[in-house]
This record gives sequence, C-alpha cells and structure tokens, in this order.
Amino acid sequence: MPLAILVLILSVAFAASPLLVPGFGGFDPDQFPISQDNPPVQPAGYAFSIWGLIYVWLIVSALFGLKRPTEWAGMRPMLALSLAVGATWLPVAMLSPVWATILIWVMLVTALIALFRTPQLDGLWAAWPVGLYAGWLSAASCVSLGLLAAGYGWMTESTAAYVFVVLAILLAMGVQTWLARAPTYGLAVIWALIAVAVQNWGTSDTGVGWLALVGAVAMVVPMVRSARL
Repeated sequence: MPLAILVLILSVAFAASPLLVPGFGGFDPDQFPISQDNPPVQPAGYAFSIWGLIYVWLIVSALFGLKRPTEWAGMRPMLALSLAVGATWLPVAMLSPVWATILIWVMLVTALIALFRTPQLDGLWAAWPVGLYAGWLSAASCVSLGLLAAGYGWMTESTAAYVFVVLAILLAMGVQTWLARAPTYGLAVIWALIAVAVQNWGTSDTGVGWLALVGAVAMVVPMVRSARL
C-alpha cells in the first residue's frame, strides 16, 4: 500500500479513536497510587479542544498529500508510525498511565522526526499541520511525566509542575529555534502553556502559572521568527 494512502487511513483512524472511549477527559485521578486531583502540571480542560483542529488538519493534509506521492516521501514513514500509535493511545490511557506516557513519547519523537522531514514547499498542508500536532504532543508528553512523578510520589505535585513545565518550555524553544519554520509548533505549545497558567491562577500554585505564562511569552520570539522564513 502506498504510504500516502496509509497516512490518510491512519489519520482518519486517529481522528476516530475518541469514539472508542467516549467521554474521556484525561487520566482518572485514582489511576495513580497518589490521587491526582487538579494537578498543577495539567492545563485547563478547554485546552484539549485543540485536538479537533489537529484531527481535521491532519486529514486534510493527508488528502492533499495524495497529490505529492514523492515530494512528501521523507516525512511519511515516521508520521505513519506516530499516527498508528496515536490511534491506540486512548484505550491504553484508560488502562495504564505508565504505558500511555511511554506511547505518547513514542508519538512525540516520531512526529518530530516527521516534522523535520517535511518539505519546504506546501508548508500550509505539510509542515504546519504536523507542527501543530507535534507542538501539542511536546506539551502533553511533559505533562504526562509530571503526572507520573507526582502520582507515584517521586516528587510533590508542585515540584513536578515546575520541573516539567520547564522541560516543556526548553524542549519547545529548542525545537522551534532549530526547525526555524512551522510556527504552528510554537503556537500549540503557547496554547498549552497559557492553559497551564489559567489552571493555576489564584491557587496555591500561582507560581507555576507565572512560569507557564513567561514560557508562553518566550515562545513567541522563535515562533515569529519561524513564520518569517
């Protein structure tokens, strides 16, 4: 099966995966040895609405990509692997936060490789949708680690939030600066960081909110520079 068609099939399967677990709203607090009720590392619930745009844009990208059988060949193997893992992620997350965290990092690494292999042309249809997807995964992967660290007692909730919000910021700034294109990557991270700030505003973890907000502002610089190229 040509990879272009496989990517389209997997994009549709990925978008349809929420139907397997209707009503999924993140890890259950009691899935961890130490219950994670409103952990400060997690963004406000509205932020997850970005998945609708990610799903639609990836499908549209895959459809457009059928007209680019060879020009997009470099990015397709890793993108297909990321989407294949993503299509199974929600059912796994219902069963095991540990395995879900492992899988989301597999999704992230393969998505980033695909992003760096996207063609210079067709940015709106290739690099930009993959960038949005990889950007959100960059934030979500760090959040998952933060939840595990606090949920298994390796760190306090506040310490885990500080550590893994910083990790998300450093990872995202490094990727966006090195990539120097696909500003949607930075936009997705900014969206996530602002949602972390909203989640923590006016709570005992307001410092985490300020950290996330500063990180979001810092991300604007490499994002804007990438938009000019």
